[in-house]
Amino acid sequence: MSVVAAEAAVMVPSPGPSVPLVIDDVAVLPALYVSEASQWLTTSTGRVAPDGYSWMQAVHWVAGSGLYEPRRYRSHGPRSFGATTVFVAQLLAELSPCRPGTEYLMRRTGLTKRAVQNHLQMLRETGLLAWELRGTRVSGAPAQASVYVRMIPLEFDKALGIRTSGEGTRRRMTGMAEASRELMARLARKAARKVRRPRSKTPSRTPPKGSRTASSAASVTAVSRGSRCTPMGGGAAGSPTAGTTSLPSESKLSSGEAESPIPKKPKAKAGGRQKLNAVGRRFQLARELTHELDWLRGCSVPRIAWVARNVADAGWTVTDVKGWLHLRGEAARVRRGSGLLAVLLAGAENVLDTRQKRADAVDQWRGAQEASRRHSIQQVRARTERFEGDWEVPSSRSVQYQVEEAFALVREAANGGRHPDQAPGTEDPCAAQGLTDQQIEEMRDRAQSELMQGQTDLIILAVDSMGHEAAERVYGADLLRRARQLTSAAHSSLMTITHR
Repeated sequence: MSVVAAEAAVMVPSPGPSVPLVIDDVAVLPALYVSEASQWLTTSTGRVAPDGYSWMQAVHWVAGSGLYEPRRYRSHGPRSFGATTVFVAQLLAELSPCRPGTEYLMRRTGLTKRAVQNHLQMLRETGLLAWELRGTRVSGAPAQASVYVRMIPLEFDKALGIRTSGEGTRRRMTGMAEASRELMARLARKAARKVRRPRSKTPSRTPPKGSRTASSAASVTAVSRGSRCTPMGGGAAGSPTAGTTSLPSESKLSSGEAESPIPKKPKAKAGGRQKLNAVGRRFQLARELTHELDWLRGCSVPRIAWVARNVADAGWTVTDVKGWLHLRGEAARVRRGSGLLAVLLAGAENVLDTRQKRADAVDQWRGAQEASRRHSIQQVRARTERFEGDWEVPSSRSVQYQVEEAFALVREAANGGRHPDQAPGTEDPCAAQGLTDQQIEEMRDRAQSELMQGQTDLIILAVDSMGHEAAERVYGADLLRRARQLTSAAHSSLMTITHR
């Protein structure tokens, strides 16, 4: 290979005369890129920089070599290894050990979190940084920053003809080629200078002095040379050579037909908030779900946004999601909320594909909530009416039966007593309640269906109000036995009762 081709391949652009970065018998360097598997200290091909000054020489060489093109490997992020990346590297050179936090770099550089991560990734992909310990991010705990090691890429040593001794990443520099000494001196001067924080590319509202464009200059000339609105002390001046400025009539200005020469500012939206895009709607729905659903408390909002991305894109609200979860059925014990939500929302946007279907599901959910609320109120009211006062229910079941019989005798005495020929306890409770055989059969069917769903409220309420014997004649001994078993199992920590 010729020396001219080698010089053109690895030349560092600079305002001064160009200096070749390689000597003879050195191959043309390929594109500078380090894969993620080689971005660790144990797998890196470079050597550890002895100090921050030597490392900044390698940083400036990479910035001017043009061997690294970020957009070749991804479609987003910075387009080149520029001044901002060099400024981030300068901050890293000041740290010992090199353990920068993302918030620290955001505060020092004024960049966003994503921009800081992109520049750190560029430094790793060029071989200038290597992971010694990767940071951890655990939900509910503070994030731990990564520990980096400043590295000098192998391509830098090859380009400048640097000789090293030793093995692995602990190699040290022992000499360099004579042709590269001038370039090394220029890199040393760059490393000694401090790079300032890059300014924002957004232009200021007030243009600098003397930077007016031709159109603005022409407008100023036209106004200065044109005729005045109100003649003062003589006739109007002649027409200007650069152009004329026509003013609308008073009638057009009063009617609003003429456009104002001053550009109108865009009206602010209601509430001062911009319209959310697709990603914003996903995160908004995820935040509402983590606040509204108890079993999603503490889950990662980005993860929930990814799980609910399909329903969020379909225009679902948190109320629509609650209606759908009511139709699917919720679990009483949840181990991983995001995983359960992913299973429950699978294909939901295809089933409830219209707004009317989602509204019907929400109505059913609200009706179930209202029914549950009324049932709870009835239970509390019945319990309060029965056990109001200082009297406590005896723990023994046989004593409870005796107390119920005594209460029954008191109620009979208050109502005029029992017929003398009628023995106590011989009257039919079903007939006393005015129930027919068909009504008793319907009550038994309803109680059995509730038992299949794990609900024993109907039978327990009948036992509390009518007594054990009367409830047994209505519902049967089998249903009462199953109700007692489910009631005792509900208080056990070894069993969970739910319904589909």
